[in-house]
Amino acid sequence: MAIWFTENQTENFGITMKVNKTLHTEQTDFQKLEMIETEEWGNMLLLDDMVMTSVRDEFVYHEMVAHVPLFTHPNPENVLVVGGGDGGVIREILKHPSVKKATLVDIDGKVIEYSKKFLPEIAGMLDDPRVDVQVDDGFLHIANSENQYDVIMVDSTEPVGPAVNLFTKGFYAGISKALKADGIFVAQSDNPWFKADLIRSVQKDVKEIFPITRLYLANIPTYPSGLWAFTIGSKKYDPLAVSDDSFYEIDTKYYTKELHKAAFVLPKFVGDLVK
Repeated sequence: MAIWFTENQTENFGITMKVNKTLHTEQTDFQKLEMIETEEWGNMLLLDDMVMTSVRDEFVYHEMVAHVPLFTHPNPENVLVVGGGDGGVIREILKHPSVKKATLVDIDGKVIEYSKKFLPEIAGMLDDPRVDVQVDDGFLHIANSENQYDVIMVDSTEPVGPAVNLFTKGFYAGISKALKADGIFVAQSDNPWFKADLIRSVQKDVKEIFPITRLYLANIPTYPSGLWAFTIGSKKYDPLAVSDDSFYEIDTKYYTKELHKAAFVLPKFVGDLVK
């Protein structure tokens, strides 16, 4: 008999996939963690029964979180990732030669531990000497930082459980304080089909803090609706004003210099959310 996992993405809609076997399951101090091997998507990390990442499509999310802000900033040297214990964003950050230090702050050390074990393709760069891994509260880390980072990336779960505080105006204000005078931040902002109100709220809050605020999109099939949104807030540099000679070759599967600007071209129903 086949085993199937279903993520109920709304009360009336979900995504279902065939599971070959369960690799690990544990109730951590913060959330229910599961590693499963799926037929279609390879090994997959679930937190509280929500898909966080899978071996097959992870590159889309991780590349779009990392490369949009890092190609927008002319010289990113000190970068912070809040959340992201699977290590995928860190892997992409380290492709940029200007980066001297990448700090990862995730509240749940078990995510880091089991990502290294079951998702080595994603977590394989967490032991790089340029990486500082801290098992700590990202909200408090931001609150205790000032004028420190060139780029901050918020790689959180959906706004439930320990991630609730990462979708507040106070958190965005803290990010602004933690960034240098020309700093940039990016945060995943869920999806416009099911979380339109969240996108409106995030955009409103970020616009009140950052002079340049934009929304961009990517296709991630294992995430709710498949259409995923990201919010970028910048003190100085506009991601749509990056010159062609600012791009250099890196190894990617989704992100390109052409897509960098194209991702900000929004369907009308999404554009209406940010007006």
